[in-house]
Amino acid sequence: MKCKKEFDGRKLPREAKAQLRLAAVKRIENGESPEAVASGMGFNRRAVYRWLEAYHYGGEDGLKPKPIRGAPPKLDAKQLFRLSRIIRTKNPLQLSFPYALWTLAMIRELIRREFNVSLSEVSVGRLMRRLGFSPQRPMYRAWQQDPTLVEAWRTTEYPKIAARAKREKALVFFADESGIRSDYHAGTTWAPVGQTPLVKATGARFGCNMLSAVNALGHFRFMTVEGRVNGTVFREFLRRLITGMDRKIFLIVDGHPSHKAKLVTKFVAENSERIELFFLPPYSPELNPDELAWAHIKSKVAKATVQTKHDLKKQVERAMRQLQKLPSIVAGFFRTPTCAYAAA
Repeated sequence: MKCKKEFDGRKLPREAKAQLRLAAVKRIENGESPEAVASGMGFNRRAVYRWLEAYHYGGEDGLKPKPIRGAPPKLDAKQLFRLSRIIRTKNPLQLSFPYALWTLAMIRELIRREFNVSLSEVSVGRLMRRLGFSPQRPMYRAWQQDPTLVEAWRTTEYPKIAARAKREKALVFFADESGIRSDYHAGTTWAPVGQTPLVKATGARFGCNMLSAVNALGHFRFMTVEGRVNGTVFREFLRRLITGMDRKIFLIVDGHPSHKAKLVTKFVAENSERIELFFLPPYSPELNPDELAWAHIKSKVAKATVQTKHDLKKQVERAMRQLQKLPSIVAGFFRTPTCAYAAA
């Protein structure tokens, strides 16, 4: 039965190992056998013989730890901090790059420009992960957007609207218009590996335009139109929206021309006891939960195969009626990161 060693010298730091190597050699010089020293100190017998050889040819220096192999890092801590800060705070376009996304090739060029250091794209990828970055699908936002106005809307303007709605017992809705075409497709399907599936669809192109409004309680109101959305169409949507409502509606929309048409302004003024319009900051669709409703509807319609304009309209209305019966999903749009400011 073998006795378990109480000490394993292999687990020591490199400097401590060097001291033990020297101690082992000294014990052998004092008359102990290499086998006894190896067993007593927790090292392999072959290792002890290698130390004796190293000591014979190199003295005590032969027992010192060898430098760790590998090229030294090409970027020091200060340079790494600067690189991380640039990528976190700058858009590539601001640095005269041709695209708005930080690709490995672009980061590689950035490193060459800023630090005169050449790295492979593989090395850049490893470096980015060490710095806490990962490849992600970006959320697109209009470059014309004013962050100051967006922040003011979130922290000041909308809270005022919500507080006033509470005092006046009004309902806050967000509205938007959108369209979908017959050649719009999304989603995936299972198929044998290496065989791209084919889904037959009509070669004709036609569309369907839609308007809708959502609120944080899960209400969803909609209307489809065959032509383009103009002031006349939007006024009709407002008329339908307030019909049957026993509370005033605070309706939040973007700056689309149809929302500011004279006939719409006149309609709202004539029905000021029942509806009032408020406008989102320019170029800020991510602040509107109704955008998420359209994404949901389009994902449903895109999986269907339509042959005629009537089929498309039928699928759109079907998807919207289904969503209308699912207030929990509608309310969930208000809990997403960009719309949580408007949650009930």
